[in-house]
Amino acid sequence: MKWLELLTVAGATLAAAVTVVVLYSLGVRLTAIAGDVRQASPGVKRSLAYLCFGLCGLAVLFGLYLIIPYFSG
Repeated sequence: MKWLELLTVAGATLAAAVTVVVLYSLGVRLTAIAGDVRQASPGVKRSLAYLCFGLCGLAVLFGLYLIIPYFSG
């Protein structure tokens, strides 16, 4: 077994999982901040939250594209 390739795949998987979780949690946090009535510009924060959700969705769709052989081959 080639251990370097195994570690490369494990590292890429960990990085992708952390990226998706961070984007989603940042989107949730920005949505909660934008819902506060004392905020000066909730529209900007809500737009950033939707951007985070969109990037999270794109990362998931790209992962599905890589996993499902019908789409990548």
